[in-house]
Amino acid sequence: MKPCLMLLPALGLGLATMQADAEAWPAKPVRAIVAAGAGSTIDIVPRIVFEQLSTQLGQPIIVENRAGAGGTLAAQFVANAESDGYTILVNSAAHTIAPSLYSRLKYEPARDFAGIMPLGILPQAMVVAPSRGFKAVGDLVAAAKAKPGALTFSSVGVGSATQMAAERFLASAGIKAVHVPFKGGAEAMSEVMAGRVDFFFGPVGLVLPLVRDGKLTALVVNGAKRSAALPDVSTTGEAGYADADYPFWFGLFAPAKTPREIVERLNREAEKALDTPKVREKLTALGVDPMIMSAAEFDAYIRKDIVASAALVKSADIKPE
Repeated sequence: MKPCLMLLPALGLGLATMQADAEAWPAKPVRAIVAAGAGSTIDIVPRIVFEQLSTQLGQPIIVENRAGAGGTLAAQFVANAESDGYTILVNSAAHTIAPSLYSRLKYEPARDFAGIMPLGILPQAMVVAPSRGFKAVGDLVAAAKAKPGALTFSSVGVGSATQMAAERFLASAGIKAVHVPFKGGAEAMSEVMAGRVDFFFGPVGLVLPLVRDGKLTALVVNGAKRSAALPDVSTTGEAGYADADYPFWFGLFAPAKTPREIVERLNREAEKALDTPKVREKLTALGVDPMIMSAAEFDAYIRKDIVASAALVKSADIKPE
């Protein structure tokens, strides 16, 4: 018994030290590893939030882009980082798709990360070339039913949110289309504009400039409500397609063993930043709706999304490249 009793003071000292470190956080800059390339929506949105968040924390947040492998390179890096609150991850819905696509994944999103805050949610819009003559999404569905498997759709890669959005809609509408993956949104949209691919489900912020210029026509958005950036475009639900929603979300994560006090503080500070008028104004201009949750709610959302993504990957028979 005596050796066990001797361990108690040491254990208490260790816990006290961890609590003190959490209370002193942040005492130096925080690294934010973004699971996407510079200039992407996943990169732009957190930078807007981080500008305000850095001011609140009194320390700079240094953004580092680590794109590749469906966001798993960045996630793997952060999963192996020190759990001290000084390395956090910015990832998207790809975070919950990865377990279904990569059998040799060296981390588990629900086990190895603590959700901090989902920064925003961005509806995706189905866009077509004006020359195709589709005036409403029902026209496209009718064309697909008239010639099963003849239509094509582009995406920014196998298993990407752009493919998942299209697959979810196809299942809801009961139609088939051939997937044509590309390496980026610009190419995916240009092929649709050129008429070589029939449609693309892309984040509203990405397709919006081309829709406004009349180079693409938005037929429907897949959010729970209409996009403020495209108020005249119906949602999938309004158009009569149930369970076709696949909004594009992105959020902040920390290594799972990060002190809970730090995770909770980051959650509170992120919510405060998202409520700042200048941040909301910038996000609205991009078609992004802030997505406020507690850290515990975000963890629950992640677990649920992993299950839903696995079901969609299986039903659509999606396999990694």
